[in-house]
Formats: sequence, C-alpha cells, structure tokens
Amino acid sequence: MPETRILLTGATGYIGGSILTALLNSTDPHVKTCKISALVRKRSQADILQQKNVNAVVFDGLDDLDTLRTVASEHDIVINAALSYHTPAAEALLRGLEDRRKSSGKQVHFIHTSGTSNLADLPISGAYTESAVFSDKSDIYAYMRYRQSIKSYIQRTSDLLVCEQGETSDVKTYIIMPPLIYGEGTGFFNRRSVQINTIMRAALRDGYASRIGSGEHELDHVHILDLVLFYELMVIRILEGYSLDIHCKGIYFCQTGHQSWGEISERIARVGYALGFLKSYTVRQITLQDAAEKFWKGWPLEALEPGLAARSRTHADMACELGWRPKKSRENFENCFADEWVSVVNEG
Repeated sequence: MPETRILLTGATGYIGGSILTALLNSTDPHVKTCKISALVRKRSQADILQQKNVNAVVFDGLDDLDTLRTVASEHDIVINAALSYHTPAAEALLRGLEDRRKSSGKQVHFIHTSGTSNLADLPISGAYTESAVFSDKSDIYAYMRYRQSIKSYIQRTSDLLVCEQGETSDVKTYIIMPPLIYGEGTGFFNRRSVQINTIMRAALRDGYASRIGSGEHELDHVHILDLVLFYELMVIRILEGYSLDIHCKGIYFCQTGHQSWGEISERIARVGYALGFLKSYTVRQITLQDAAEKFWKGWPLEALEPGLAARSRTHADMACELGWRPKKSRENFENCFADEWVSVVNEG
C-alpha cells in the first residue's frame, strides 16, 4: 500500500510546530507510516527539520503561489497552519490538491487553521453585537456568509473560499477554528502563544498591563497541547476512512474553557507584579486607537478588535463526538501566566 504524504505549512510557528511534533511523536500506526513534509523559508530551518526525518522544502513565503501549488500536488493531506487570512495561499494549496486528485485518482484532504474571531461581536466599536454561544453542529458556514455580507473580514474571506473551492474541486476540506490558545508549544522553533504574549510584552515595555475598553467580554480558550491532539485525531480519522463532515459542514471548534479579556489583563498584571517584572498590579483601560499602537504593529488593523477585545463563545460538540478528549483544566490556564512571564523576560 503506498504511503500517505502529509504536507504542513507554518511548521516553524506556534501552532504548526506543535502539530508537527504531535505527528512525529504519534503512536498511531496509521500516522507512523505517513511521510511528512514541511514548507519553510530558510535553509537553516530545513536542515533542522531534515534531522527530524521531515522532508523540508524551502520556498519564498506564502506569496510563492507556484511553489505552494506544486508541492501540494505531491501530497495527499495538507495541513495549513500558516497565516489564516492569506487567501491566495489557501487557494494555491487547494489547487495543488486538486491536481493530486486528478493525477492519482486518490481522495485528498485539506485541514485549514482559522479562529473564532470569525464569529466575534465588535463591542468596542459597536459595529456588530452578538450574544450567541455557537455549536460546531450548527450551520457556521451560513452564519459566516451572513456576517461577511454585513462587513468583510479577512479571515472569514479565506474560510469561505476553503469551503466553497473545496466543494467545487472535490477536495475534502476541514476548518479547525480554535479560540485563544495558551501554553508552551512543542515545536522546534517558536513555542510561545500569540494573544497573551502580545499583551504581556506591552506590559513589560510600559511597566503596566492594559485592556481595551471595559474588558468584560468573554472568549474561549484551549491549551496548545489539547489543540494539537485534535489535529492528530483529524489525521487519524482521515487515514481510517472515517466519515467526517466536510466543506460547508466541516467547521470544528476546540474550546475547553473561557475567560474575559479583563481577566487576562488582571492575571498578567498580578502575576507580573508578584514576580517583580512590573512595579504595579493596576490595569489601565485603553482605546482601540491606543491598542493599535501598543499591541498590533504589523498586523491587519481590522483584526485588532476581533483578536484582542471581542466576545466569542463556542462549544466543540463535533470535535468531542469524533473522540477529542482534552486533558488540560482551568488550573492549567491560570498557571500559564507565570511561565509566560518568565519566557517573555528571558527572551527580552
């Protein structure tokens, strides 16, 4: 039986790197027979991954669409853990998988990484209000299409394309939509979280923690190790030939708990003060305009409020029905701030 070839993008990142090590360390007999490849930007990164028995391919970045398509056409499963809002890259990978299907006659699969900011309300700007707690068993595609009709959002644009192009090209697509991710990753390169790390670094620089607006709005969280357990499970189910929901119905949540943005800032402040990294445990309220300068340089401005201030609540019903059994607890979330502080200070 020919081996299954898996391609991973974002392998040097927080999520992608942790997915990679989960697959490399998997004890599942189906996964252990797969050949794993990864796209990286630097020869030095490729050299490290080659030593880990990963077929590393050097490319010029996500705008290198020809290479993305060509490399994807040589694989059966593509896990896209690079920038979730880079729509041309997602399209190129899907076209490559379509080429693979046509040339090999095999079914091909695309696992796309997104985020629950697609569903978030916009309470600070007042642009949209949403109080629902979403289940991944409901029609999330229809809701995203509705929200997109009101106001376009770059990450939703990519997700809608993945659903629709996957269906028209007969590439089985699955979108994994995590909330805030915390905890230390396991990859060979970047192991730090994004949102908590961003707020914490600003606090270290300023000497105090900040929150956007009142901080009362809640979102879910998941530990990085629990998240990559689900990626591994998805790959296992695909290799087993399990009947998975795909395309417009194949949108999966991965939440294990929730907190407010205010709680995040409070924990950053109090733990930072207790460890001697901050001179005060007070939290200052800032505006979206302030946050754009403080937190979000180099990121799309339209992602600021959904990514660092909005409300989004979900239930991972389909993930649990597939057999996802997260292991981390509320205590793990509360304890992560001390570890994150030490890492931020040590890295400078």
